[in-house]
Amino acid sequence: MTTNELTVLVGTTKGAFLLNGGSARSGWSVKGPYCDGWPINHVVGRADTGTIWAGGGGDWTGAGVWKSQDGGETWSCTKLTKGTVDEWAANDPDTAQFFNWTPQSAPFEEDFTQIWSLGFAHGVLYAGTKPARLLRSTDDGDSFEHLEGLSNHPSAKDWSPGAAGLVLHTIVSDPADPRKLWIGISAAGVFASENGGKTWERRNRLSNAATCEDHPHPAAPRDGETGHCVHNMMLAPGSGDVLYQQNHHGVWRSSDGGRSWDDINEGLPSTFGFPIRVHPRDPDTIWTLPLNSDAGGRYPPDAAAAVWKSMDGGKSWQAKRQGLPQEACFFTVLRQAMAGDDRDPAGLYFGTNTGSIFASLDEGESWLEIARHLPTVLSVEVMDRT
Repeated sequence: MTTNELTVLVGTTKGAFLLNGGSARSGWSVKGPYCDGWPINHVVGRADTGTIWAGGGGDWTGAGVWKSQDGGETWSCTKLTKGTVDEWAANDPDTAQFFNWTPQSAPFEEDFTQIWSLGFAHGVLYAGTKPARLLRSTDDGDSFEHLEGLSNHPSAKDWSPGAAGLVLHTIVSDPADPRKLWIGISAAGVFASENGGKTWERRNRLSNAATCEDHPHPAAPRDGETGHCVHNMMLAPGSGDVLYQQNHHGVWRSSDGGRSWDDINEGLPSTFGFPIRVHPRDPDTIWTLPLNSDAGGRYPPDAAAAVWKSMDGGKSWQAKRQGLPQEACFFTVLRQAMAGDDRDPAGLYFGTNTGSIFASLDEGESWLEIARHLPTVLSVEVMDRT
């Protein structure tokens, strides 16, 4: 991988993949799978150095973070917890030989089974786990420490798992202030720290509880809060601490760093979806990808795909369908499977559980399929080395 290239980083159920679009975001090539075919929940990159990290694992492998410093040609794994294979291979030389297994330290033993999210900011690599913990590395992912302030939060004993378990799936940092962090946990909600992760405040309060009454859904807002099953969250550009989240039940906007949330779901075809994306320069331009419902199949409404765009902070929405399948479309786009670049016009990218990657080079107005037949896509991110 060289400079002047844009690469889409893809995590799947069968390893990590890299889609290279060169400097022109065209002629896409697909490389992979990497990371020994591990389930990879999230892949992120550092554009200034070209370093790529991929987090994942499971019951069989244990949890770990893979790293490549040469564009994916070679990878090393920082193993964090033990898996079933470690127990089998440690007690059976034949099994060890069959799986090409060698002993590795696992500093967190059996504390968690997967890395679910990664985030790099201000020289620190953060990792979220299943079950929910937050880890930090200050040596480019070679070692990690547990940020116990979150795990020791007074509400932790009452956290309830979402359908995928109790996962810390979203890590948001403030590009201007290394002390400020936000994280999302399903189904415990949004938490914020203003001292680098030492202490945390739970931030799920509604700005107007009366507007969100009488929702029968179990994940709906109630008791003055948004509902704790946050699916994805992103910080808008600028200094205003504007946050957007796609919740299990609705899309929400906060103008005060998550201390209060406004319902901006009116105009969307459903209250259910996973990803949210914010324009790199305009805090009022956002995109989301609604699905029909959690219990109704989790596919685009009317089986016709659309990315919904707002240019006024969620006051109104428009469906963008050009280039997307408009009949018999039953794919799902998961919480970390939508990303964007910072170019002008901004590019957008999303992946599906049916193995396709779609791209828009005109801020969501039109779409093209740039890869297909990949394994189930769990995450999409962008590394632009221009």
